[in-house]
Formats: sequence, C-alpha cells, structure tokens
Amino acid sequence: MHTTVEIANAVLTKMQALVSGEVLSYLESVLMSELRGIELEVNALSNVEDEASKYMERFLAAKTIEGCSPKTIRYYKATLTRALEAIKKPIIRISSDDLRTYLSEYPIGNNAGSITVDNVRRILSSFFSWLEDENHILKSPARRIKKIRSKRTVKSVYSDEDLIALTDACSCKRDLAIINLLSSTGMRIGELVSLNREDVDLNRRECIVLGKGNKERVVYFDATTKLHLNNYLQERSDNDAALFCSLTKPSSRLQVSGVELRLRSLGTKAGVKHVHPHKFRRTLATKAIGKGMPIEQVQKLLGHQKIDTTLMYAMVDQDNVRDSHRRYIC
Repeated sequence: MHTTVEIANAVLTKMQALVSGEVLSYLESVLMSELRGIELEVNALSNVEDEASKYMERFLAAKTIEGCSPKTIRYYKATLTRALEAIKKPIIRISSDDLRTYLSEYPIGNNAGSITVDNVRRILSSFFSWLEDENHILKSPARRIKKIRSKRTVKSVYSDEDLIALTDACSCKRDLAIINLLSSTGMRIGELVSLNREDVDLNRRECIVLGKGNKERVVYFDATTKLHLNNYLQERSDNDAALFCSLTKPSSRLQVSGVELRLRSLGTKAGVKHVHPHKFRRTLATKAIGKGMPIEQVQKLLGHQKIDTTLMYAMVDQDNVRDSHRRYIC
C-alpha cells in the first residue's frame, strides 16, 4: 500500500511537464492536505474496527464458555461483524437510533423477514448487555428496542397416517429405527446423529442425549421403537460406537445431511409432503399438549430453557379447541 507522500510524488511527477513551478508547488500543498485528511479518516476507521473486533472476540469467548455451539458462535460473529461494519462508530458512541436505523434498513439489502430481523436484534441486545455488564459501556443502547413482531404461521405436523406411510416406505431396519426414535422422543436431529450405542438403554426404553449448551437430558421411547432399535443393532456387524451408521462400507457415523436426504427420499416415496427431521419434534410437542401433558414436562422432554420456546413448537390442535368449546361452553 502506497504512503501519502508516495502518492503525491507520483502525481506531481506526471504533472510537472504540464504546469509551471508555481502551480506545481500549489498542487503539492493541496494534494498533501487532502491525502493526509483521507489518511486520518482511514486510521480512525481502522481504530474503530480494531476496538469493535476486540470486544466482539471477548463476547464470543464468553458465549463459548456458556455452552453455545460452534455453529451459534459463527452466526453471532457474522451478525455482529455485519452490523458493526455498517454502523461505523466506536462502541461507546453507538446509540439506540443507530441500531433502529440499522434494523429498519436490514430487510432492504438482505431480503429478510421480521423473524430474521428480530434474531439480529436479539444478538445485538445480547452483545450490548454483555458490554454493560462488563462495564465497557454505561448503558446498553439496545434496551429501548422492543421485540419485533412477526406473523405467526401455522406449521404443519405429521398425521398418524403420515407416520404409518413413512414407516411403510422404509426398506431397511436402520430407517425404521430412525423414524420411530424421532417420532417417539422428539429429539433434535443433531442429538440423534451424536448418539452412541452406549447412550441407549433398551430395557428402560430411554437414552441420554447431549442437547444445546452441552446439557445432557434423558428422553424416552415406546415399545415399538425399542423393537426396531433392537432389530437394527442385532444386524450390525461393525464395531462403530455410533448408534446410526451409513449403509455403505466401510460404515461411518451418519451425519445430519444424510438423515435429511434419507427422510426427503422416504417422503417422496410415501407421498408425504414436507418431510424433515424437525417436524417430528413439533408433532410430538403438539400431541403431548393435546393429550393433556403439562407444558412444563413437555419443556423438559424437549430440552428447552424457556417455556415460551415450547409453546412456539406446540401447535394447538383445532379438534381439541372444538371439543373443549363443546365441553366447557355449549
């Protein structure tokens, strides 16, 4: 990168044959003045970026210690980097209006919906709250920015017929075990592929999963799932510790993408639309609440820290609403 003096000398060398010495001298003073001003602005911006980067890395380190996954840390970093680069102010000078302006303009350049924008707001709020707690700033500018309302869409769940069709479409014992384990436990797809054989207790019909924040919890499965798991494990001849492995040799732990592709393929074969792992989780929550399971127990079963998250997963079955209306009001 050329220095201010080098740039000025290069321009003057090219101009000296075209202008007089007096004009050249004046041109030199103008060039040096303007270039030094630009240099100061660049250095100031660099200092702002260095300061923001320093605080951001400390914040991400704190989140890592709290148990956030590498994927979450990457999302936090990308979101904060984009915001701080757009605002271009020292951390201590960022105001509530700066954040409001950024959030209001975010959908325009990113084609984002209100849910995505609220996720950005939530990350910014977490970052500035941490800065306040650590005494790096006096007060978080995100305090005054309220949750962004979004339209709640009714997400579908699997019907009993869908689940039967999916199991009928299975051509191997492994896929049967996967579908039944997902539907009877409601575990996350990441938890499923991380399971080892030793994590499963067939006699007690339960297994230990490692959830978000590296927190262990016990989930339970039904007798049908026990049968399919046992059949699958008995036919395995490998020594891999993973509960679910690839069908090709040499066998290896099944990955999230592998499960997603397999389920989509089974959905196409069974004629079931929108088949994906998370839908099993939402289906379990909806059925559990519909049958009267206390919401606190559903929360523990799914491994949610906040009960509001559980309520977002659980759709209220319209048939239950109709039956309750007839029971309590009619």
